[in-house]
Amino acid sequence: MPSDAQPEHDHDLDALAVPPGAAADVFGDRLNLAVDYWRILATDGIDHGLMGPREVPRLWDRHILNCGVLGELISDGARVIDIGSGAGLPGVPLAIARPDLSITLIEPLLRRSTFLERTTGALSLDNVIVVRGRAEEKSVRAAVGLADVVTSRAVAPLERLSKWSAPLVRPGGRMIAIKGSSAAEEIDRDRAVVGRSGIADLSVHTCGERFLETPTTVIVGTKNERSRSGRAGRR
Repeated sequence: MPSDAQPEHDHDLDALAVPPGAAADVFGDRLNLAVDYWRILATDGIDHGLMGPREVPRLWDRHILNCGVLGELISDGARVIDIGSGAGLPGVPLAIARPDLSITLIEPLLRRSTFLERTTGALSLDNVIVVRGRAEEKSVRAAVGLADVVTSRAVAPLERLSKWSAPLVRPGGRMIAIKGSSAAEEIDRDRAVVGRSGIADLSVHTCGERFLETPTTVIVGTKNERSRSGRAGRR
């Protein structure tokens, strides 16, 4: 089957659902949950327009494993807020790989937040809650409080992302944003603006180098201990 073809039969999905060897390293004895999540993305995720059909053959490498390895950068027992979760990336793979984490998924759209509630319920992810709203809304901030880590994936350019993330990060905590090959250029372009939001010490890291052919690239920044973030920009 061509890599961009849409599976047409159940047996095609069965073949594609078989996890690569790296998945056992990332998810350990919870690999079965990762497989169940794969099936949800490949069926309901497509039906609800959260994933494109052409993504099905690359769900493991490009999406699930790409996000699951983020746990390499997060301390044991940390509280994590994932903004703009969409189909649950990176929050759901992270919750599967790291059941010690407490994870809040923030998603503004009803269709997506409903999908996330159904998905986390089906997977019995007791360490995850879903909050519908925008990260910059005062009501959402009041509801979720502060986290040790705020994650995101393909949500916005670094300048805007920092304005939404910073108010949710505790002093000394971190913003961890999955980015692409232009991560270093984003830092150079937006460093000053990001600094005004209270996020400093920006740097590029990679995750999953032991497991993934293409490691995950992330931007990491630390919340200034004495920062008092201003009002976040409108989304």
